[in-house]
Amino acid sequence: MTSIASRMARAAIAVAALSLVAGCSLLPRSGPTRGQIFDGSVLREGDSFVLVVDDRVNAIASVAPALGFTSDFLNAGVLGSDVIAPGDTLGLTIWENVAEGLLVPQGQNATILDEVQVGGDGFIFVPYAGRVRAAGNTPERVREIITERLGDQTPDPQVQVRRLAGDGTTVSVVGAVGAPGIYAIERPTRTLSQMLARAGGTPVAADIARVTVTRGSHTGQVWFEDVYAPHNDIALRGGDKILVEADTRSFTALGATGAQSRVPFETQTISAIEAIAQVGGLNPNLADPTGVFVLRNEPEDIAEALVGEDLTGTQRVIYLLDLTRPNGLFFARDFAIRDGDLVYVTEAPIVQLNKAVGALTGTLNSVGAVTQLGAGN
Repeated sequence: MTSIASRMARAAIAVAALSLVAGCSLLPRSGPTRGQIFDGSVLREGDSFVLVVDDRVNAIASVAPALGFTSDFLNAGVLGSDVIAPGDTLGLTIWENVAEGLLVPQGQNATILDEVQVGGDGFIFVPYAGRVRAAGNTPERVREIITERLGDQTPDPQVQVRRLAGDGTTVSVVGAVGAPGIYAIERPTRTLSQMLARAGGTPVAADIARVTVTRGSHTGQVWFEDVYAPHNDIALRGGDKILVEADTRSFTALGATGAQSRVPFETQTISAIEAIAQVGGLNPNLADPTGVFVLRNEPEDIAEALVGEDLTGTQRVIYLLDLTRPNGLFFARDFAIRDGDLVYVTEAPIVQLNKAVGALTGTLNSVGAVTQLGAGN
């Protein structure tokens, strides 16, 4: 009786193990198989477009968004360093050629009016000269106006006007710079590159540091190293906000790779081959080189160009890189990874087979042990 039960148990477990080998669906793995990903394509009632990467796909999908300034920034001329603006602070010195002058104290030959604030309406007040429009004028023009008005009351007055702190034409510089703060637009700091130098530069590598300039409702962004190109070294305006930060783009690597993690961009552009290398390459014991996938949400216009049909809205696209194909490595080298991409490498079919065989062997060994135990009883 015991022998019959043992044989029946062995047969039942063997059948279960064979089913496990055939399906392999119950075995642990790092993610979906190559076939399961294709099952999710629109051709099989899924919601993703699965495309094999070639030169045509690369030409469409590898176009990265370019950074740069719009015409609103590029066409703005450099501010004259001596043009006065509301909020600026002026310094006035007035000399009079009489013993008892209007403004000069007795026994002195000049009076100094420091920190004369230009009001929001653009005017300053000078005793005996009244309200004088300063905003929009140069210090030289303000000097002429004050001299003319005082000349009617004291003989041959001499006036000097100096533009001190430019509180009305300042910019803020924040983020990854040596000295964040608020800086006046002056003769040495009238352009973006000059202002960044004034703020101490950046400790971030120049090729992955981004500079964002916000002016009112308009925003422009360039790489730090590109600021020094003539067309990107824009003229600044009062109120500009300058932010310097390290590149925040990243991609995620999963599956049969050397590491599975969220990976920041280390360069301005990164190819699929570089992305794989950055996480330790393909796992030689697990990876299927015919099943390297890049999952991405593509905007409508790119998706339409890829599939050749009219679409509505953002589309899920899965790119297949078969590294074993002729030119497969070249296709992967030319495929540009973008921010937010998921790079997934499937396991080779033999891996699942080996797992199934291992599970079957272990199961049969367990059955043998139970059978022997039963026979001993």
